[in-house]
Amino acid sequence: MVHRSMENLKFDKRLAARRGWLDPQDAEERLTSLPDVSDKAEVVAVAGEESGSPSGGSGPETPAEVG
Repeated sequence: MVHRSMENLKFDKRLAARRGWLDPQDAEERLTSLPDVSDKAEVVAVAGEESGSPSGGSGPETPAEVG
């Protein structure tokens, strides 16, 4: 239990910036070993913003212009 806590602490982003704390190769191996969970993400609409194309896009301005 203590060993696992210390291992997680090694990769804590607040401590990783310390010189000599984390070997860059260990950090890269840790990042590549993480699972890909992008399929669990969902799009979130922000109140007050139009849905459709992102800011600066070339899509229609309103849903009426789609058809």
